[in-house]
Amino acid sequence: MSIASRLGPLAEREFRLLFLGRTTSLLGSAFAPVALAFAVLDDLDGSASALGLVLAAIWVPQVVLILVGGVWADRLPRNFVMVGTDLVMCAAQATVAALLITGAAQLWHLFALQLVRGTANAFFFPASSGLVPQVVSAGRLQQANALLRLSHSGTAVVGAAAAGILVAAAGSGAALAFDAATFLVSALFLARIRVPGVARARARNFAGELREGWREVASRPWLWSIVVQFMFLNAFAHGTFLVLGPVVAEAELGGASAWGAILACEAAGMAVGALLVLRFRPRRILLVATLALFLAVPEYGLLALPAPLVLIAAGAVLAGVAVETFGVLWDTALQQQIPRDRLSRVYSFDALGSFVCIPIGMSIAGPLGAALGIRTTLLLAGGVVAVTTLAVLLVRDVRGLRRTDERLPVPTGAAVATEPT
Repeated sequence: MSIASRLGPLAEREFRLLFLGRTTSLLGSAFAPVALAFAVLDDLDGSASALGLVLAAIWVPQVVLILVGGVWADRLPRNFVMVGTDLVMCAAQATVAALLITGAAQLWHLFALQLVRGTANAFFFPASSGLVPQVVSAGRLQQANALLRLSHSGTAVVGAAAAGILVAAAGSGAALAFDAATFLVSALFLARIRVPGVARARARNFAGELREGWREVASRPWLWSIVVQFMFLNAFAHGTFLVLGPVVAEAELGGASAWGAILACEAAGMAVGALLVLRFRPRRILLVATLALFLAVPEYGLLALPAPLVLIAAGAVLAGVAVETFGVLWDTALQQQIPRDRLSRVYSFDALGSFVCIPIGMSIAGPLGAALGIRTTLLLAGGVVAVTTLAVLLVRDVRGLRRTDERLPVPTGAAVATEPT
């Protein structure tokens, strides 16, 4: 496959606008984890438990509202939903930045404004995921997903490293101000997208639409089993890494610049993973995606020791390859198997199941690290990744699901109404 054919989705105008909008906002968002972590730990003299609560605030409204976001993303033009959420997230991050820069910030300010950001993201995620098959041709779907995730990892490589430097030089407020500005630029790109309307059934109520989305999930063992897997993985692994990782970096590795370097190396691994799946098109799409997750395990053990920074960075690269390979193939499987008019609702159930435990995990990571020790907690987190991945491989449909590049599923239902976008 030539370079031109792998980048082919960018020749399609609507996908190009989506790509530019997402890339711009992701560049700013790469600053946020580093900026928030050291705003709490340094500027506000907070603890690991306080950081866990601030990070959990981003996820709590997503757990509560993600199903609402999925329904509205299937009802309304998805790009306009994304524009509205970008503007809300811009306002939230700009306010945090102003409070930090002026020295007026308190922990409750950060907690409250990350609740706002999380609320907006509950609507952004299902709309963004559901929009992809509307803006690219069927044969380019995996390449489109790979390019979108490559933009995520590429901006994270630059953003995480730059965030560590900017936070050290100018403070967390400056990094969050940049994040806010990128949401505004993203909204300008997304507002220009024009795609055909999606057929939707008439006269359905909110509960009926949720039931319809749930039936799509419950009827597919490959889908709900992986969602259950990520409930455990995200709660006990993702939360532990984000909360205890900065604590290890602060105490043992040199602070913000070291943590930024680790995140940048993980993002570099994600870029490698995305490049691999630009070329590699496995027939058993979920089998390959699930096997790739084993590459994420070493990072936790290396951070637990802690190993020298260069070894932790190598483990972070492997984890990035794992995350991105799984993510591209998972998105492609969903978009190939689920009818377009129900796709955002299915994504919202996926997000609810996968992310429901993240606020709990982030909230308990600090106390658990204090009770068991940071090393033991990180080792347990790596064990959860390995065990849940082995378990999901026992599901036959996960091992056997095959890609369907020839066509995308069409909306279902007899009586339909087409909403222009």
